[in-house]
Amino acid sequence: MNQPQDRIEGTPLIKPSSTEHPLYEPVVEACRTVFDPEIPVNVFDLGLIYTIEINGENEVEIAMTLTAPGCPVAGEMPGWVMDAIEPVAGVKSVNVDMTFDPPWGMEMMSDEAKLELGFM
Repeated sequence: MNQPQDRIEGTPLIKPSSTEHPLYEPVVEACRTVFDPEIPVNVFDLGLIYTIEINGENEVEIAMTLTAPGCPVAGEMPGWVMDAIEPVAGVKSVNVDMTFDPPWGMEMMSDEAKLELGFM
């Protein structure tokens, strides 16, 4: 059985997002309306949204994580993200997959998030 080519030196790669798709920016803005209840920063700038993949049918696939696997809202946050994206004009459907590979780390936060939290 062949091993998928998704790792370099033991580190999993995050699948690239569909940044060229016209719905990418509106989907990002929708993600920015969802906040981690324990950290006053939105899930996109926290780096919890790993991949936003949008196909030709405008079906959105989100790969996301949490700051920790034991996060108290683990069961709810994917639904919050889905609820934020579904109303975006042009989006046909949304699926949110939770992953902990790679695990989230503070280096995944945007500069804005680091600044807001006093890390810069």
